[in-house]
Amino acid sequence: MSQMMNGVVPSWGTPEKRLGQNCIVQPLLTDFYQITMAYAYWKAGKTQAHAVFDLFFRKNPFQGEFTIFAGLEECVKFLTKFSYSKSDIDYIRQILPPSIEEEFYDFLGKLDARGVSLYAVKEGTVVFPRVPLIRVEGPLIVVQLLETTLLNLVNYASLIATNASRFRMAAGKLKLFEFGLRRAQGPDGALSASRYSYIGGFDGTSNVLAGKLFNIPVKGTHAHSYVTSFNNLDELTVRILAPKSGGAAVDFVNLAVKWREKLVPIFNVMLSEASDGELAAFISFAIAFPNGFLALVDTYDVKKSGLLNFCAVALALHDLGYAPVGIRLDSGDLAYLSIVARNFFTQISEKYNISSFAKLMIMASNDINEETILSINEQGHAIDSFGIGTHLVTCQKQPALGCVYKMVEINGQARIKLSHDVAKVTIPGKKEVYRLYGENGHALIDLLQISSEDPPQVGKKVLCRHPFQESKRAFVIPSKVEKLLQLYWQDGTIYQPLPNMQEIKEKVISSLKIVRSDIRRTLNPTPYKVSVSDDLYHYLHNLWLENAPIGELS
Repeated sequence: MSQMMNGVVPSWGTPEKRLGQNCIVQPLLTDFYQITMAYAYWKAGKTQAHAVFDLFFRKNPFQGEFTIFAGLEECVKFLTKFSYSKSDIDYIRQILPPSIEEEFYDFLGKLDARGVSLYAVKEGTVVFPRVPLIRVEGPLIVVQLLETTLLNLVNYASLIATNASRFRMAAGKLKLFEFGLRRAQGPDGALSASRYSYIGGFDGTSNVLAGKLFNIPVKGTHAHSYVTSFNNLDELTVRILAPKSGGAAVDFVNLAVKWREKLVPIFNVMLSEASDGELAAFISFAIAFPNGFLALVDTYDVKKSGLLNFCAVALALHDLGYAPVGIRLDSGDLAYLSIVARNFFTQISEKYNISSFAKLMIMASNDINEETILSINEQGHAIDSFGIGTHLVTCQKQPALGCVYKMVEINGQARIKLSHDVAKVTIPGKKEVYRLYGENGHALIDLLQISSEDPPQVGKKVLCRHPFQESKRAFVIPSKVEKLLQLYWQDGTIYQPLPNMQEIKEKVISSLKIVRSDIRRTLNPTPYKVSVSDDLYHYLHNLWLENAPIGELS
């Protein structure tokens, strides 16, 4: 198989730049203790040891019962370029003690990921606790050195994609735009947020660089500062606008002013209550963007000024053949104000026989979270789209997913991590994961098996057991069996096509559909069952007993 699949080649070949790849993702993006362990492994003669690690999480985020797996493409691309440069080795030499043998640095300088095999769930798949999202096999030192970087690439990506998917479910078919660049945790966090919120279900971003790198639609209006930069109509140095279909330019300022005077009775306000500076700003913006006029209407007073001024300019644009886009509300009672705005739009539509005016977009922003959208839905509203920033990109409801990377086998021998907290006990050994489906097409249960076991068969009874509670078990007769872990990297070759973002986005949609609605719901969702086979259950508990110390009473 060609090493050039998807335009990515290993670091030992001729590199080809892939649009959107993060150059910060490199071997030194790791914890220092990974380097010290690598030396200790080398010193102990474990260079030929073969290890298997599972990357998984223990609890779904946001008090929910599902998670969206994301970040796989960056993980695979990381393997293609995993190697230490001369400057990397020079820096490592500086931070390690002087007693480190020079041969270790020679060893590090020759490391790459050709001996690593990576199996993973398809990016965009709905996943659940304890299910290995990624299984990494290979030389112990190398797969240990991969740990921190792989966790970094999966944790935030999956958290954002999951958060975005929850916003999408709350918003239904309404448009969602990510506006979080200014609130994100640094530039890389902002780019990742834009990328993975789009995968999770958002329709666009305000982040221009993300739009360029990842081909995400970009969206934006203007800030309050643009409105407050104008005091009156006399400041407008450009006053004319030509009709869309061509012809002589007209005095657009006078046209908008006349419309505002006509609209005063509909809005039932005093003309003196409307801000001339705001009108000037709207006129200026409309002249600049006659085909994309979307105005922020809450700088002063939405009902007495913002909506009146917007409608005057929008009608002036309509007279010249342009189609105004709509408004953005960024403060106040969003549900109520949206209904007020829609009522005005409808009245104007009927009075002046402009059917499109009733359908103008109403966008809402202002520190919106998932609960805000659900509350607005309950109140009733006329909002068409939401701009989401802080609560999306910072995941304020839960700032970390908590993926872990645990050794489950070394040199063919299973390994287990014990804990007084049963939730932290690992499931040992090299495993396969199968998703079993019912006749209605919904996923019934995820089943972990020892890799050497025969896979479950459609129509044949399978005993599925809770990994730690002996009495919890059930027979399942699957109507469909899906093997979740697929080979993505081996022998220096990418084995699976890396889907583009639109394909991953569609995978999220299709994957969510196979999960029952009671598992997806926001309030008191039903936990999805993750089980082990009977053989793996006994294997786990026998190994547990072998490794657990026997207490002594006196």
